[in-house]
Amino acid sequence: MIKGVKTHSLAGKRVAISGATGGLGRPLCRYLASLGASLVLLDRNGERSRAPGAELTAEFPALSVAYLRVDMEDIASVAAAATELKKAPLHLLILNAGAYNIPRHKCSTGYDNVFQINFVSPYCLARSLAAHISACGGRVVAVGSIAHDYCRADFSDVDFSTRKKSSHAYGNSKRYLMFSLYALYGGASGLAVAHPGISFTGITAHYPKVIFAIIKHPMKVIFMRPSKACLSILRGCFEDCGVNEWIGPRFFNVWGKPKKRTLTTCPPDEAAKIAEVAERVWGENAVRFRS
Repeated sequence: MIKGVKTHSLAGKRVAISGATGGLGRPLCRYLASLGASLVLLDRNGERSRAPGAELTAEFPALSVAYLRVDMEDIASVAAAATELKKAPLHLLILNAGAYNIPRHKCSTGYDNVFQINFVSPYCLARSLAAHISACGGRVVAVGSIAHDYCRADFSDVDFSTRKKSSHAYGNSKRYLMFSLYALYGGASGLAVAHPGISFTGITAHYPKVIFAIIKHPMKVIFMRPSKACLSILRGCFEDCGVNEWIGPRFFNVWGKPKKRTLTTCPPDEAAKIAEVAERVWGENAVRFRS
């Protein structure tokens, strides 16, 4: 058992994780490696993912690590990765990669890139691999965010491409990811939604440089370290979530050991419309994922 999370051996289990090089990804991969999992690191920069892979194999010599290039802005790249992942059993797919305050543009799908990275690509990847993972007795673990409650879905501006506020664009995309997956699984086993609360990682370094230089040290003191924050995601690797359930820090969704709770942040009619949009998005891209 890792402190705060009931675990068991993952020997013989293949785990694919996006965002493995980021602030939460690295300690999460270390926990998984310590439990005996075989890792597939998904990253748009294959060379960048080899550095944490080398660190892990130095610490865990028996660890099996594979590298798979995936650019979440490029749906063709995501589809190609899904095809590769289907070639062997897959027991965990951890959707950890995310983008917050980045230059905005439209992707080839026609969607805003923040929406594409945080929702369209991970949803299509999970949708494509759901049956394969289920056949292996596995689970999809989606990383949500408290930012999902910063706004409500606007079905006249689905991807918030007209919105300038980063927190709203990011929160909207996470709202879509979380509630579309709840609808996809419908309470059946095979899904966990987790959120780390607030931790000092690259995704929180979105403030102007002068402000960030002032606040970064207090942030490190006030909020949980990535190695603690990622425990909610780790717990999701071992525990399903039902509809509208998520796993996160027990105190104000910010601090403490992981706790499961039920969300009341999205009305049923809005959730149903989000599910409709998600299936439309899948329909627009499904042909790319047929292999």
